[in-house]
Amino acid sequence: MALRAKGAPDDRVLRAVLGALAILGLLVSAYLTWAHFAGLEPVCGLGSHGCQTVQSSRFATVLSVPVAVLGLAGYAGLLLAALLKGEAGAYLGLLVALVGTLFSAYLTYLEVFVIGAVCQWCVASAAIMACALPCAAVRIARSPTGR
Repeated sequence: MALRAKGAPDDRVLRAVLGALAILGLLVSAYLTWAHFAGLEPVCGLGSHGCQTVQSSRFATVLSVPVAVLGLAGYAGLLLAALLKGEAGAYLGLLVALVGTLFSAYLTYLEVFVIGAVCQWCVASAAIMACALPCAAVRIARSPTGR
């Protein structure tokens, strides 16, 4: 039996947290994907039109693929990683969370400094992915070979 620091989360807890974050991210990405393909303006709080401005910008697609669809793929990968036990799931989770966090940071930069509008759904997705990154990193650190 491996020793772990008192109060440190075990793999089951980390996998559950990552799974919950992945489901939240899937919901956000699914909503934005649906709004994109239905041609609807995403609901944006506080009477802002930032979500529509961001969603209709030239940065809303990558090689003709909506960024929201990329989010679906990323969160699906994160959910898969959460469901997988062992090192394969831990490393997949770290890879997806790292790439997702970096891509979200880039998109947030574009929103603030290039587009000049902020989508609250996008910020929520970035926050979810940013929360997944330390969970995935701790999961690696807790793995037998991560020490």
